[in-house]
Amino acid sequence: MGNPYDPYGQQQPGYGQQQPGYGQQQPGYGQQQPGYGQQPGYGQQQPGYGQQQPGYGQQQPGYGQQQPGYGQQPGYPQQAEVHHHHYGTSHGSLAEWGSRVGAYLIDALVIGVPTGVLYVIGAICVGAGAPDPYTGDGGSGALAGLGVIFFLLAAALGLAAGLWLIHQEGTTGQTIGKRQMGIKLIGEHSGQPIGFGSAFVRKLAHFLDSFACYIGYFWPLFDDKKQTFADKVMNTLVVRV
Repeated sequence: MGNPYDPYGQQQPGYGQQQPGYGQQQPGYGQQQPGYGQQPGYGQQQPGYGQQQPGYGQQQPGYGQQQPGYGQQPGYPQQAEVHHHHYGTSHGSLAEWGSRVGAYLIDALVIGVPTGVLYVIGAICVGAGAPDPYTGDGGSGALAGLGVIFFLLAAALGLAAGLWLIHQEGTTGQTIGKRQMGIKLIGEHSGQPIGFGSAFVRKLAHFLDSFACYIGYFWPLFDDKKQTFADKVMNTLVVRV
């Protein structure tokens, strides 16, 4: 039996039997302290890093999935093709002044040629039936009457043809001339044909374009929306199709 006072006969606690934390590694060293060997969020990655934080790996609302009002702005058409289509509208590019003039001339021929023919025939008949202005001899009341009939036919045909063209313009947006020139009359806000009634009123409103040397008919050359005065009154546009 060793000397109870002998420190080497009976090893001091912590030397023969290694002190806790050395032979048996101290808690947190041999078995790594929580947060070092397996740090919360490192060995097992922190929430938001290994599993990316909400809004980064899964993009934040409004970035990966664009915020309402940015990618598709509310209340703003996707996207007006038309600017000020030139005045960009979503309804198509605006018709050039030359195309509108060409359409007008074609429509004038559609009405003017047949009515003109009837008018000329009427004038010939009236002239042939009239008595000699110097002697008072000759003349034929029948021919003169026939001439008047041709005049009336010319007027009726011109009126009917004019109303028919207005009907076509109001219901389809195109007269014969506009169809040939590839243009169309539409409402500025609706983008649709304006109907017979509005087309008729627009035709009457062209008297505004006749003031001051017909400046209203030339106004589309300078206007952003390429409108005549009648177009502005009726809120109409002429676009290409």
